Amino acid sequence: MILQTNLKHIATAEEYSEVLENNENVMVSCGRMGPMCTPVYSSMKELESEYPKVEFRDMLFDNPHAAVIRNLPEARSFMGLPFVIYYKNGGIVAATSSVQSKEQIKSILDREFTNGKD
Repeated sequence: MILQTNLKHIATAEEYSEVLENNENVMVSCGRMGPMCTPVYSSMKELESEYPKVEFRDMLFDNPHAAVIRNLPEARSFMGLPFVIYYKNGGIVAATSSVQSKEQIKSILDREFTNGKD
């Protein structure tokens, strides 16, 4: 079960673990194909070329394997989709929910992954 986006997808908990283990900087958007999520996916796709050291991925919120994100303590209070989690060296450095502008996403990428642009 995957989203219909132009991003690389995470379909299983195993893939999720592999992505975190094999990449220093990771941004995962866990959502659906809805009005709050699609702008985030579009921004992520646009930002991929600006941040070559960041791995941009999506995951379908309704996939049972997405429990690895839905059940994170950082996501406990989230009320809207998508759940966006930023990881550095496998650890969570930022987490947001609901629609985010490209500028909001860039500010987090710049703050957390200062070397993500070079």
